[in-house]
Amino acid sequence: MAYVHPDRAAWTDFLALPRDEPVQMLNLIRLRDVADYPADHPDHGKSVSGSEAYEAYHRATGHVMARFGGRRVWSGKPQVQITGPVDEAWDMAVITEYPTAQAFIDMVRDPDYREGVSHRSAAVADARVVRIAPAAD
Repeated sequence: MAYVHPDRAAWTDFLALPRDEPVQMLNLIRLRDVADYPADHPDHGKSVSGSEAYEAYHRATGHVMARFGGRRVWSGKPQVQITGPVDEAWDMAVITEYPTAQAFIDMVRDPDYREGVSHRSAAVADARVVRIAPAAD
């Protein structure tokens, strides 16, 4: 089973956690070979790779993330999965950070972000997104 968008029950659990604390988000992403835009999207039917669509997502939403105090802390390309199912190989791993969980919530509810997320939906074949509480030094 592939996952692209938050599960309603998991989102409810996320919302129940403290909102006034810093939060990091671990993103594991598997991209489609060809982006799958819906019929009403301007890029529907175009030969856009999943990687190109994901970059379009970042271009469309990066300023929104910054407006809410978010930033990309780390990103990389996984090479081999040493532990776990081999069918869960990932094309990219990204950690983002937000000053508070509420800032993340506000970002994903922002109309500009919601418009840009169509590129992510088209690009991603499967994903895991995990909320992480930053470790105390």
